[in-house]
Amino acid sequence: MTMLIVATLAAGCGGDDQASPTTPTNGTPAATVKTDGKAIFTDEGCSSCHTLAAVGAKGISGPNLDDRRPDADEAVEQVTDGGGGMPGYGGRLQPEEIQAVAEFIATNAGR
Repeated sequence: MTMLIVATLAAGCGGDDQASPTTPTNGTPAATVKTDGKAIFTDEGCSSCHTLAAVGAKGISGPNLDDRRPDADEAVEQVTDGGGGMPGYGGRLQPEEIQAVAEFIATNAGR
């Protein structure tokens, strides 16, 4: 009886349904998560709407980020949820990617 309990417990360890430490919370492999905020800004087409001198962006339909100078928290919220005509990217980008682009914007806007 004791052997059966030990065997049952051991069988449950290390199952395939557990996320690895390097896997983002939504299950996407870590290798696909971008951490270069500048590249994310460019790749996601943010330049088509926003002005940001750090990437040569001269969009006019969205806020001028050089003038607005959002901090990272504001940028995370806006990129995640959208609003004011901007789509939310919370379902498209990983949290780590949103944080990376937000930090890039906060660090470079108005400089």
